Amino acid sequence: MSIVRICAYISSVALGATSGGSDSARDFTTFQSAAPYSPELDIASDTAIVYGVNETLPARIGEWRAQGYAAAMMMGIAWGDYGAYFGTGAAWKRGEIQTLKDGSLRLHNPNSEIGYNVPTMAYVEYIKTLVDKAVDARVQAIYLEEPEYWADTGWSEAFKREWQDFYHEPWQAPDSSPDAQYRASKLKYELYFRALKEVFGHVAARAKAANIHIDCVVPTHSLVSYAQWRIVSPESHLIDIPALDGYVAQVWTGTARSPNMYAGARKERTFETAFLEYGQMLGMVRPTGRKVWFLADPVEDDPNHSWNDYKLNYECTLIASLMWPDVHRYEVMPWPDRIFRGAYPKINMDAKSNDREGIPSDYATQLLVSINALNEMDQSDVSYDTGSRGVGVIISDTTMFQRAEPQPSDPSLGAFYALALPLLKAGVPIEVVQLENTVHANTLDAYKVLLLTYDGQKPLKSAYHEALDRWVRGGGGLVFVDDGSDPYNGVREWWNEQGKTKAKPEDDLFRRLGVTSAAETAPQSVDKGFVRVLRKRPHELMAAADGPGVVRSLVEAMFVKRGEPLKTQNYLVVRRGPFVIASVLEESVSNDSLKLAGSYVDLFQAALPVVREIILQPGQRTLLYNLDWAKRHAVKAKVVAAGARIRQEELNNGVFRFHARGPKGSTATARVLLPGHVKQLTTTPAIDVKQDWDAATSTLGLSFPNSAQDVLFVLNL
Repeated sequence: MSIVRICAYISSVALGATSGGSDSARDFTTFQSAAPYSPELDIASDTAIVYGVNETLPARIGEWRAQGYAAAMMMGIAWGDYGAYFGTGAAWKRGEIQTLKDGSLRLHNPNSEIGYNVPTMAYVEYIKTLVDKAVDARVQAIYLEEPEYWADTGWSEAFKREWQDFYHEPWQAPDSSPDAQYRASKLKYELYFRALKEVFGHVAARAKAANIHIDCVVPTHSLVSYAQWRIVSPESHLIDIPALDGYVAQVWTGTARSPNMYAGARKERTFETAFLEYGQMLGMVRPTGRKVWFLADPVEDDPNHSWNDYKLNYECTLIASLMWPDVHRYEVMPWPDRIFRGAYPKINMDAKSNDREGIPSDYATQLLVSINALNEMDQSDVSYDTGSRGVGVIISDTTMFQRAEPQPSDPSLGAFYALALPLLKAGVPIEVVQLENTVHANTLDAYKVLLLTYDGQKPLKSAYHEALDRWVRGGGGLVFVDDGSDPYNGVREWWNEQGKTKAKPEDDLFRRLGVTSAAETAPQSVDKGFVRVLRKRPHELMAAADGPGVVRSLVEAMFVKRGEPLKTQNYLVVRRGPFVIASVLEESVSNDSLKLAGSYVDLFQAALPVVREIILQPGQRTLLYNLDWAKRHAVKAKVVAAGARIRQEELNNGVFRFHARGPKGSTATARVLLPGHVKQLTTTPAIDVKQDWDAATSTLGLSFPNSAQDVLFVLNL
């Protein structure tokens, strides 16, 4: 993307207090922008991530700070306007640009000399001089985004030298054999790991010398996205960097709308793909205690979709992200300038249309309502209405190592989607388990059943098998789907003594578990657990109409062995404190609608109406604020939803006060829960405010212009 708990809460909102600590210390919501501060971009999140290092960096940081934001810095690690290092024209260091077999270069911008770079140590030292400028500015965090090495490259002179240094053998053309491709990708993986380890170590040392802490964060696509797009990146390996503080999960419409195949039908499945992408990023971080921010983009890199297309897909990704209550940090948008200042095809217009317009007012308000809600997602009162929980699908970073010639693995990523989608489509909130994290204590404890294949991916260490062996013997159910024919089984690795034997990686796992051919017909008991083996390549199941049923039956058999049924349904509902997040699935086990009854505020409607019944059909989603929950928890006065950032809420002696702030030129709506009717409403500064009172729920609806300044509302009751 080229840009790109509630105990305390209950007591605070009951009095109308702001959630969280001081805003300068919060990092729950962020956005990134290369632009200087502008009132039209003032979305009032916790942190402004200032993009790019140049002579204007200190001024831009200062401008955002002056408006009350914490400031951070982001730059690309694999590409950027780094002419000071690479040179230009005849002096351009072409040999350090990722190169394809035909000698052409992988350029980030086809019309420039900005390429995807080979991270040599000289380049790394140059990057350190750039991040020094951010350290000197004492930013809250440094984000080095998208460490990306394309799978189809590997012919540059710099890469050939790195091969010799890493493997102590002559370079091999990556497309000369599966082994060469695997080794090339593994080297690419290690090169960007080294680069980030060096730079973040440098940042940590300089920050320590200055007696400050600066978070070191990597914004990155999900492993699922990178594998499907044929890009290699360090992903979970970055956790091995001591100075790494976390990741931004760059999941948005542009990644999540990548088509996949289910029951033989190939199409976009934005909600499901986003759910799995966010799940993978969380699964990668959860056992380590590092931070993760979930990103969503109200538009995307492709400027040729209509506004209603962007809105639909934004809702898909936003709802998918909110299905993971472990996460309460969000990059609420990248590039607010292209959202609030950009022009895109009008509603229902296609990409060929030149009839464009700025963001529709209702959509802008909806975005601001969603962003304000994201500031309050740190909730501990969480409940689920889903299918059976405790099912996981295992994925490895090595999925990225098998994506290019001479024998690339399934381009549709069937090894993953064939095992994950059948459960998710049946309302089972399947979790993505990072194979590399199995060595961390308690990583597998939450899972009843795990699905695994080595078709399309491989285990980097035997220690992963030790962990799986302990988990199965302790009562876990392992479903292994693989026919053993993957040509990458023969790459030089630990399971075959670096190519000296014909062993496959599964052989080591099965030897430990004592698995026999009996597991190919029924679950085989292994101490307290079970193993079931299906001798098929996963993509065969993905392409077959009955494939999803086969996968679900394998998991169901494991649940039966545990003495419980596999619960399926056609919807997912997660409740996070007062917020209700729901999605009804298409291509599911039924076509039933989902009815939610109660008193809610609909956050996907700009007017923030009170609704008492929501009926969702397959393919529909919603985000609601539950007024009944608020009343049960003795919330007396609260701005429950608003198209502006709400701070400093206070109820005292019959007077409710709060501050609201949002970008100039946008319209804010709000819904305020109150203990009684408002006798008088005043604002400072004075602005025009429209009001409507809903006596049944004791809520006041407001509509007012945002002005990029704090507006004090005083409501006398």
